[in-house]
Amino acid sequence: MPEATAQQDTWTAPVADGPVNGRVRVPGSKSITNRAYVLAALAGSPTLVRDPLVSRDTRLMLAAIGALGGGHAETGADVRVTPVSAGRGTAGIALGNAGTVARFTPALAALGTREVRFDGDEAIRRRPLAPLLGALTGLGADIDDGGRGAPPFTVRGRGGLRGGAVELDSSASSQFLSALLLAGPGFGEGVTVRLVGGAPPSEPHIAMTLDLLRRFGAAPERDGSRFHVPAADLALAEYVVEPDLSTAAPFVVAALAAGGSTHVEGWPAETTQPGDWLRSLVTELGGSAELGPDGLTVTGTGEIPGVSLDLHEVGELTPVVAALLCFADGPSEISGVAHLRGHETDRLAALAAELSALGANVTDTADGLRIIPAPMRGGTFHTYDDHRLVMAGAVLGLRIPGVLVENPATVGKTFPGFVSAWDTLVTRTSD
Repeated sequence: MPEATAQQDTWTAPVADGPVNGRVRVPGSKSITNRAYVLAALAGSPTLVRDPLVSRDTRLMLAAIGALGGGHAETGADVRVTPVSAGRGTAGIALGNAGTVARFTPALAALGTREVRFDGDEAIRRRPLAPLLGALTGLGADIDDGGRGAPPFTVRGRGGLRGGAVELDSSASSQFLSALLLAGPGFGEGVTVRLVGGAPPSEPHIAMTLDLLRRFGAAPERDGSRFHVPAADLALAEYVVEPDLSTAAPFVVAALAAGGSTHVEGWPAETTQPGDWLRSLVTELGGSAELGPDGLTVTGTGEIPGVSLDLHEVGELTPVVAALLCFADGPSEISGVAHLRGHETDRLAALAAELSALGANVTDTADGLRIIPAPMRGGTFHTYDDHRLVMAGAVLGLRIPGVLVENPATVGKTFPGFVSAWDTLVTRTSD
């Protein structure tokens, strides 16, 4: 069970006095933004990334690219990324608690010519990384992790990587696989990855990586559990980032929890983002989701049935969905998300503890949660420095007075303006 952090500032999540009725525009996708930044860093010329997410994680990625000899310039809402370049000496990369930075940038360092030390928040030292570091070593990288398989570690760039074939256990995180595929065009022989040890979680994130590689000019191939990315010269003058559909989750389920209607602007008609699954969830829970040319409109009644959900491919939605299911008319089960124990915190243990502390009967199972609704009460909802738990606490507050969400600023990882946008939505309730 993760430890709750010391009491920090709290936010009283607003109660919906009636059905919600509002619009929101969520910021750009973190997953897409940081993948685009990595590929732009490997390209042969600058890339203009339009409408990227601006948050702690994406700034850490840009800082990492800068430490490796690249650069960036902000123009309004857009960022022009300059590719990394050769250089001498040592550098340091701050990881914060950003999984994409910790997993995507070591290969960039190995392709360079600097000695680079990686470290970050205490939480990132507990997140799994060993399979990726082992695979990079097998592909020719010089990495010293002191046998920990976790930060802090040092990558000594030797001016390139041979690449070739490698086996990888990516069952704990699809980011391990994405890290190798994103760097593959820069390897001398490209990279061929054969997955072992079970299927990675979140297949949509793998599809996202392959899609972005193609947009930048690479030619990735897939044959079941075998992936191949040949060496390639990357280039893309401009790329537009989609809104983050997982960050839209609390706004989508608000209409289900409180009744009423919410409209998420800019929802794409076609996307690789796992958050697009929310549209089918809305239907399964008795609401309606209508996709139009300017976004997604969700309508709900406030009545929620108990359900059994396998969220293996969309695990990051688990905190918000679990909070919603505390208001269902019967028991629910979430499965397929054992990998959430290695995210920003052990999300399964944290959710079981915090939801139960406010009155629900929630237990964590081997690969998910069992939720038995019960009368709930206000109190402090600890968030363990996890942005998705802040969003879960907001959903609880829709129907429970006095929910004090701890450390709301941690939501800045994906949506720095979340608290303001949520307050605006909930206070626009109809009579």
